[in-house]
Amino acid sequence: MLRLLFVGDVVGEGAVDAVVGLLPRLREELGLDAAVVNGENAAGGAGITPQLAERLLSAADFITLGDHAFDREEAAAYLDREGRIIRPANLPEGLPGRGWGAFEAGGARVGVACVQGRLFMREACSPFEAADRALEGLRGADLVLFDLHAEATSEKQALGWHLDGRAAAALGTHTHVPTADLRLLPGGTAYVSDVGMAGSPDGIIGMDREGFMEVFLRRRRAPVTPARGPVRVDAVLVEADPKSGRAVGASRVFREAA
Repeated sequence: MLRLLFVGDVVGEGAVDAVVGLLPRLREELGLDAAVVNGENAAGGAGITPQLAERLLSAADFITLGDHAFDREEAAAYLDREGRIIRPANLPEGLPGRGWGAFEAGGARVGVACVQGRLFMREACSPFEAADRALEGLRGADLVLFDLHAEATSEKQALGWHLDGRAAAALGTHTHVPTADLRLLPGGTAYVSDVGMAGSPDGIIGMDREGFMEVFLRRRRAPVTPARGPVRVDAVLVEADPKSGRAVGASRVFREAA
């Protein structure tokens, strides 16, 4: 069996440090073969820089992104040259980077793909069609993990059923709040609507409370930055059989970073 940890959206540079410091210990404690991290909020809560990506890749095997993939101008060229980081596969054509990729871990070839939802999100093509293209592009992988980066739980659940039996895991990101619906679907796909985040639980979705309160109480935009304070890391551990490409177990992992 291959044991793979998927870490939810990393919010801010402090959370990057926390994840990088924690992953080596989790590899030993949980007997991990691989670790994948969603890093789309690493740079100040929106986007990622090459420097932060390299820091995450010093501890993780792969990075997924989301709707903030191109918020940092310097990320575009990096996405073209670094094969261990992917952005959503269903963004408009012509953008830098790729929507799926693969790496070797535990004697298996692990495919990773990301699709972005369309409900309440930035413009994107059909995530269902993009998921089918990603599976075709990852045909040689022993197992495939999908990052379902979407706002609506209904859309993520629909994507989970669409992928059931064809991917080892379909794990939701973007809302930063862990959901209680982690399960194995009948076809052997580990599913959850949202993994959660690596960030401070003392903020609002990992961001400073004051800026968000301006939005909700006074209906005006205000600058928001990652919340200060201890970082909690939300993740999902998937145990999968490389021979069948299906999950045989999935569990929640919560850790407070030192």
